[in-house]
Amino acid sequence: MALKAKEVAEFSLVEIEKRVRELRQELLELRLQKKTGQLEHTHMLKELRRDVARLETSATAKRRQESLSA
Repeated sequence: MALKAKEVAEFSLVEIEKRVRELRQELLELRLQKKTGQLEHTHMLKELRRDVARLETSATAKRRQESLSA
């Protein structure tokens, strides 16, 4: 299930970074499965890439907000 922007906005910066690491690892595993022909749900690759991008965008916004308020 894809992450929603509203859900991501509620995450702390630490949670976002942890989730990005988890998703990147899962993405790596799915890419390996695709190369070996074991992946049935190829749409998951696109979904995970977008989730990572969504999280990275939110993390950047949070870092920028922290630097402006500091």
